[in-house]
Amino acid sequence: MWFFRKNMWFLALCLALVSCDDKPKHPDTLGKGEIDISVDETFRPVMEEQGLVFDSSFPEAKVHIHYKSENECFKDYFDKKARIILVTRELSEKEKEICAQSKIFPTSLGLARDGIAVIMNNAATDTMLDIPVLKGILTGESSKKYTVVFDDPNSSTVRFITDSVLSGDKLGANVFAAKSNAEVVEYVSKNPDAIGFVGLGYVSDTVDPNNTGAFTSRVRVAHIKNETTGEFLQPYQAYVALRSYPLTRSLYYISAESYHGLGTGFANFLAGQRGQLIFFHAHMFPVRSQMVIRDAQINN
Repeated sequence: MWFFRKNMWFLALCLALVSCDDKPKHPDTLGKGEIDISVDETFRPVMEEQGLVFDSSFPEAKVHIHYKSENECFKDYFDKKARIILVTRELSEKEKEICAQSKIFPTSLGLARDGIAVIMNNAATDTMLDIPVLKGILTGESSKKYTVVFDDPNSSTVRFITDSVLSGDKLGANVFAAKSNAEVVEYVSKNPDAIGFVGLGYVSDTVDPNNTGAFTSRVRVAHIKNETTGEFLQPYQAYVALRSYPLTRSLYYISAESYHGLGTGFANFLAGQRGQLIFFHAHMFPVRSQMVIRDAQINN
């Protein structure tokens, strides 16, 4: 009897241990739970669509997307307020050192290419700009005086233009920031001497049935000169795909998730077939899918 009772206690202990092991170690999985992520406000139009499709595909999951400037997205990442962020650059070496010190183990992946659209009022007569002219406008040294509008002083757009166009020079006194990309479009549409810089999603024609890359009629999208080929190009999808359009950049996700949670599930969705198709329909170039670009000749 004593031997029987001893074995029963041992069996009960084993079952308790197994039961503890079966409990979920994390509150979310690839397709279940809730998560807060921070996303560059430049990509609000396409990411709102991504969020809607993901949530409808995974009814037990809810991704709360917070749209912020790029600097704020990185701050959320290092403060561990967002396990995943969507931004236009990868971590710097110094930031990777900070991750190591904070025991953050980052993973990242390029998702799509985007173009920064230079927009002008519909009354503008000269929408063919090369990089030196653009630089003169940004520094305030241009013979024609423009009011230059960005979305946010800490945005990815400001950083990209400062690095790629100004090459270290400072923005002029004629430059100011609105509160969002949508407000930049609104301001430029009402002011003849204004020029703005916005993400491609804010000027793409959302009712374009054939996805031809048509632009909104509210403003004019400037042609920017490719200094290598001499062509003046607008941010059409093919030019963004080939990086022929001079103001082309990439969108990355950066994750701090150390297990297969909802952040990983959402990142997998963005890199998968459905997520990539949504990027495509937003006139961005999806880099995780097989796309073929062919030359076409139009006969008169």
